[in-house]
Amino acid sequence: MLLEMRSIIKEFPGGRALDGVSLDVIQGEIHGLVGENGAGKSTLMKVLSGVYPHGSYQGEILVNGAACRFRGIRESETAGIAIIHQELALVPQLSIAENILLGQEPSSFGVIDQERALQESERVLQQVGLDLPPHTLVRELGVGQQQQVAIAKALQKQALILILDEPTAALSDDEADILLDILRDLRQRGVTCIYISHRLQEVLSLCDRITVIRDGRSIATKTGSELTEQALVGLMVGRELASIYPRQERTVGEPVLEIRSWCAESSGGSLRLQDVSLTVQKNEILGLAGLVGSGRTELLMSLFGAWGRVTSGSLLLQGAPLAANTPQQVIAAGISLASEDRKRYGLVLGQSVRSNITLPNLTQVARRGVINEQQELDEAESYRQQLAIRCATVEQPVGTLSGGNQQKVVLAKWLMTHPTVLILDEPTRGIDIGARAEIYALINRMVDDGIAVLVISSELPELLGLCDRIAVMHEGRITGELSRAEASQERIMLLATGYSEKGATDA
Repeated sequence: MLLEMRSIIKEFPGGRALDGVSLDVIQGEIHGLVGENGAGKSTLMKVLSGVYPHGSYQGEILVNGAACRFRGIRESETAGIAIIHQELALVPQLSIAENILLGQEPSSFGVIDQERALQESERVLQQVGLDLPPHTLVRELGVGQQQQVAIAKALQKQALILILDEPTAALSDDEADILLDILRDLRQRGVTCIYISHRLQEVLSLCDRITVIRDGRSIATKTGSELTEQALVGLMVGRELASIYPRQERTVGEPVLEIRSWCAESSGGSLRLQDVSLTVQKNEILGLAGLVGSGRTELLMSLFGAWGRVTSGSLLLQGAPLAANTPQQVIAAGISLASEDRKRYGLVLGQSVRSNITLPNLTQVARRGVINEQQELDEAESYRQQLAIRCATVEQPVGTLSGGNQQKVVLAKWLMTHPTVLILDEPTRGIDIGARAEIYALINRMVDDGIAVLVISSELPELLGLCDRIAVMHEGRITGELSRAEASQERIMLLATGYSEKGATDA
């Protein structure tokens, strides 16, 4: 056995994060590690990678049969354990080669040997299939290519065990497929991986064995062939999820948000949005699909006056023209946007749940510029209960919550603005399957309460399961709209790659 973690217990003030978790990994396998947000996966990997040093937890770690007592990250790396976090630890201003060899540059008498550095970089880049000059700056790479650089960096350190934490969360489907092929190739070469992901189809297709963690305990370890997605979900959440997506029949109301002949160009002057027209109706969820770079997020940001320059077109809210000059004006009019990067744009991670919920709504809990703290607390507590946000109190820092509960805080703060239209950009990115079901139920409740919802998602099953109607973008244009009955993954992909709606129908 290459790795054994035996009866790991890790406690924090207020609770036990790991309660006797065991994990064993065989040489040359890809071992899946799954569980809901907050189940203990990241804590277990932090124990393994030395973030939580020996003495701060109970239990044993053995690598190739030898007991390991890591006092820090460097000792774990020396033992052959390398972790690649979802937020990649790369320096954008440095080259690929400089990132790969950072801290381990080949040198002679204190001078870096550039030729050896180049050769070593090219060797590991070849292993991950990245055919780019090593002097290319990392900031010039796409997210998928940066993942390849991060893996190359770990391989250069001669890692015995490569830990990948949500490596495809920010990748397009094509980029994810490339990464999975790279991992399969590395497995053929004897590289061992621990693979953490909420994308269960990915886990089932890629991993040799899968360990499920629930509520800080290891529940089961099974081969991929023994499991179905439904069975895996049952192990993760401890209950059957008969249907993740609430299938509700609704009577659609009048148009609420109308985007007419919308054209906008980027700051560089290239036209990105061309004659876009969309209508979001009351009591419906409209999905917006498209490949990366299709202009979906740019469209929504331009509606808020937060991207590019609008060259023509109009925006109507409940039949009345609306000027999209600043985000403040649009939010005040009744349109709210939950951005795709909740940690960067949606939340102040160091602040409390209370502060995050009330931040865009301080005028509601203030009089003459002075915040009524009791009223603010009552409002935050009310939304905590309505959305079932799991936290000790509303004073808990939002950065300590799981991804699903952080997303609920984002929804709570925008619901407190009492929006007419709620726009959700990648609402379940990085969220586990159980929390997704809760988010979907919340979205449907909002629609039942009269809010018109527009959803952007890169996950076609999500759009198909959640939305009443789906519009598809390609290169800044709407290429077609599909009702729930008409929509399929094949039709959406045809439209997303530039076919007209007629072409998709004929296909």
